[in-house]
Amino acid sequence: MLAEKSAIQNPVRKPQLSEEMIEQLQELIKTVKFGSISLIIQDGKVVQIDKNEKIRFR
Repeated sequence: MLAEKSAIQNPVRKPQLSEEMIEQLQELIKTVKFGSISLIIQDGKVVQIDKNEKIRFR
């Protein structure tokens, strides 16, 4: 019962992505060979995109 009240008072917000952010993410995804891309979200809004790329030697 307590969890139900908490969920009603604090609804989950979906992060907002602008068209520019989507285009930037698509470019980053195309260029990463080994690594990761992280979205930093505050108050339901994307405020930062981090790209971590690894360089692998054979």
